[in-house]
Amino acid sequence: MKTCTTCNKIVTDSKTEFKCPECGKTTIIRCDHCKMTTKTYTCKECGFVGP
Repeated sequence: MKTCTTCNKIVTDSKTEFKCPECGKTTIIRCDHCKMTTKTYTCKECGFVGP
C-alpha cells in the first residue's frame, strides 16, 4: 500500500507521485489534501524539503 509522504495516510487513486526533485532517488507520494493545502514533505534519502 502507498502512503502519503506528508501525513502517512494510505492513498488510493487521489494522489500525486513523483521522484524527489533534489536527488531523484525517493518516490514522493502526496494525497490530494496535502497537495491542495501545500503542506511540506521531506525526502527520506537526502532531506530535501518541498512545498
